[in-house]
Amino acid sequence: MTDITSILSIICIVAGIFFLLIGSIGIIRLPDFYSRTHATSKSDTLGMMLVILGLMIFEGLTINTGKLFLILLFILLANPIGAHALARAALNAGLKPLFPDNKKDKTEG
Repeated sequence: MTDITSILSIICIVAGIFFLLIGSIGIIRLPDFYSRTHATSKSDTLGMMLVILGLMIFEGLTINTGKLFLILLFILLANPIGAHALARAALNAGLKPLFPDNKKDKTEG
C-alpha cells in the first residue's frame, strides 16, 4: 500500500514540476506582458496544485494534510485573481497588448 501512495505522490510532484518548468519557459519565450501573465498564471497554478496534491498523498491523513489542503485552496483562489488584477492594472496604465503585424495579410491592388 505504501508503494502505491509513494508512486502516486512522485507522479503528482513530477507533473507539477513539469508545469512549473513550462511556466518558467513561458516567461522567457512569450513576447508581451499579457501572454506571459496568462501562461504563467495557468501553468504555475496547476503546477503548485499538483505538487501540493503529491505532498498530501505522501503525508497521508494527518493534520499536515489539512494544512496543505488550506494552502491548496488559497493558491487556487489567489493566483487567478492576482493575475487578473495585474493584467487589469497594466491595461489601465496604458500598456497595450502586442499584436502581430498584419501587413502579410493585406493584398496589393
